[in-house]
Amino acid sequence: MGFRSLRVINEDKVAPSKGFATHQHENMEILSYVIRGQLAHKDSMGNASIIEPGEVQIMSAGTGVSHSEYNPSDQDWTHFLQIWLLPSEKETTPSYQQTLFPLEAKNNKLCLIASPTGVDGSLTIKQDACIYLSVLEKTKRVSLEIKPNRHAFVQVISGSLHVNFCVLEAGDGALIWEEDKIDIFSAETAEFLLFDLA
Repeated sequence: MGFRSLRVINEDKVAPSKGFATHQHENMEILSYVIRGQLAHKDSMGNASIIEPGEVQIMSAGTGVSHSEYNPSDQDWTHFLQIWLLPSEKETTPSYQQTLFPLEAKNNKLCLIASPTGVDGSLTIKQDACIYLSVLEKTKRVSLEIKPNRHAFVQVISGSLHVNFCVLEAGDGALIWEEDKIDIFSAETAEFLLFDLA
């Protein structure tokens, strides 16, 4: 909890027909990624949607937004990650974005899903951070150059990875600094998030 602008990563498993009642957030960049099942979202900006596996939702809370989240299925569990980043500017107008990043966009490569400028089809966040998503098949490798004075964080969603020669399993995270390159090798098929942080 609290590495650079990355405030927290919550991993939630929600029972059928259960969820989180309406509550408020402000001055936070909130990213949700559904791993399994569905997540129903409704907010005070008038957005109502179902987030499916592979989809990313970003809610920039700014001056304040109320929302609820629940599992719309009466049979299947929902498994998702919710990530909070501190914004670079406070009291901005709230906004909402949601899109699908299909397997071919992230298979054996780093797929940019969020950035300050929305480059390459990524969603826009109000913070100097780039967030990548990847699914590596067994024995595949990806890497990312880290510029001076920047930091990285790796969150393993599933499978097993070697990150700069450290072994990480599902649910593990690695805080990385004073490195100029992140090298990631999959010991088995694995899905992960990679954060490039100021």
